[in-house]
Amino acid sequence: MSDGLENVVAAHTVLSDVDGAAGRLVIRGHSLDELAGHTSFEQMVSLMLDGFVPGLPAAKDIPAALGAARRELFETVVAKAALPAELGPVELVRAMTALIPDGEDAGTALRLLAAPAVFTPAALRIRQGLAPIAPDPALSQAADTLRMLTGTAPTQQQAAALDTYLVTVADHGLNASTFAARVVASTRAGLVSAVLAGISALKGPLHGGAPGPVIEMLDAIGEPANARAQLEAALDRGDRLMGFGHRVYRVRDPRADALKGAIRRLGADSGRLALAEAVEQAALAILRERKPNRTLETNVEFYTALLLEALEFTPDSFTCVFALGRTVGWIAHAHEQIAGGKLIRPQSVYVGPQPRQAA
Repeated sequence: MSDGLENVVAAHTVLSDVDGAAGRLVIRGHSLDELAGHTSFEQMVSLMLDGFVPGLPAAKDIPAALGAARRELFETVVAKAALPAELGPVELVRAMTALIPDGEDAGTALRLLAAPAVFTPAALRIRQGLAPIAPDPALSQAADTLRMLTGTAPTQQQAAALDTYLVTVADHGLNASTFAARVVASTRAGLVSAVLAGISALKGPLHGGAPGPVIEMLDAIGEPANARAQLEAALDRGDRLMGFGHRVYRVRDPRADALKGAIRRLGADSGRLALAEAVEQAALAILRERKPNRTLETNVEFYTALLLEALEFTPDSFTCVFALGRTVGWIAHAHEQIAGGKLIRPQSVYVGPQPRQAA
């Protein structure tokens, strides 16, 4: 038996391959280097779902189909739902997603892909006491998400940066949220149920909830000169350095470099990037000194935090933006699981007390 199912093969997939030893991510035959910064979210939807979702629009028609789905969700869910502002962004997004009728068809898939783009900005504006902004179906998913968030049309560089992030996190093997989605899909509960399982797993601090604390760490450090002392004090307290180490990668997470490049192209605050780079260098040096027998490198969460902050998302909404990118992976895995037709039902080994035998 393996704790956490580590090294247990639970599925055969054509969707993605995570090579932790080489630091390589392949998605449907393409390396991350080929995709990140060169592929739009809409193109990623076509790549991931091709051959899995019957009735999915042709690649050239996906932008319009997603735009129509965003408008439909705003009119049928956001404009009508009475949701308490005191809920956090993830809870609000999850609650609104639960209002989408369940199914396994292309229409359901498109609504689920559009949902985080509409619901995340709406949730943040509701919490601020502001009215949600209706979608513009003519825009790309990334550009429209940013426009609904701030009320201002984003620059081409901002939309491209968000596209890079969404493509980078679209799929990553059989991670916790994807496995949860596949388990639910295997019961034939429907895509909405599978995606809700994915969101629920993603919000955990050991999975998609990890990038938010990176901002807290950077804020606490404040200046590059403070990095080493602050990080060593954190380790002395037994704290985990957020943004470093990964369950699979034994070398640098390739997604970290993709996002760092997106931040540079964005032209974000160079002072903040300089601080992050100083913290990264200090953290890696300290981890090598203190844990020489473990490989702890920069992971995707570190530069995720910096990129999403630069795009004006609040730290407590980072998980929602993660879901915006990862939902396409959940849907693809759900359909792959459904096609196999097998209910996921592993066994457990009982280690508790045995009943007393009658005399």
